[in-house]
Amino acid sequence: MRKLSVLVSALLCVTACQAAQQVDTTPLPTVAAPPYICEYVPQQAVELMTGVYDLEGFGVFDLTRNEGLGDGTCEIYRSAGERTRVLDISLAALEASRWVETQRSGGAKPLPEIVPGGVGYYITTRSEEGVGASAGLARGKSFLLVRLEIGVKGRDNAADVLALMKLIAPKLLTDASAPSAKTASPSPSSTKE
Repeated sequence: MRKLSVLVSALLCVTACQAAQQVDTTPLPTVAAPPYICEYVPQQAVELMTGVYDLEGFGVFDLTRNEGLGDGTCEIYRSAGERTRVLDISLAALEASRWVETQRSGGAKPLPEIVPGGVGYYITTRSEEGVGASAGLARGKSFLLVRLEIGVKGRDNAADVLALMKLIAPKLLTDASAPSAKTASPSPSSTKE
């Protein structure tokens, strides 16, 4: 009986160790590279942050709409088995800096400066499907939202949405959303003598 319990314990340990080793904790790339999903979202980044390698993306971003502010969505699904949405990205022509501040005051972390004049947040989320994360970035009258529906257990899902935001925001938040020189506030370094 003792040998059986030792054997079962050893098998459980091996199984747990193998499961822990299967999580790919490689950071997302810092440079966007093809292939892309929905023309702007690097597939390799999505695979790492979702752990899904059979992906289908639906949607389009039109950066010429709304006086150059752009709009659109990209919904990314697991294509094999039960089609489950794993990632959702939205670009809208709306002023959302107050929404960002509300999220921050509710416990979301502030995004570092990704685009000049942009303010944003990122946060870990929980749902019935598991742990995910979201990040929002507002600049002028544009708002970009990244929602990781189902993240990989063992990865830093909030860091993943932050990294994806760094890859896609400079391309999706057009110059039309940038604050004008008249309305831009001076940076702290430019006010020092």
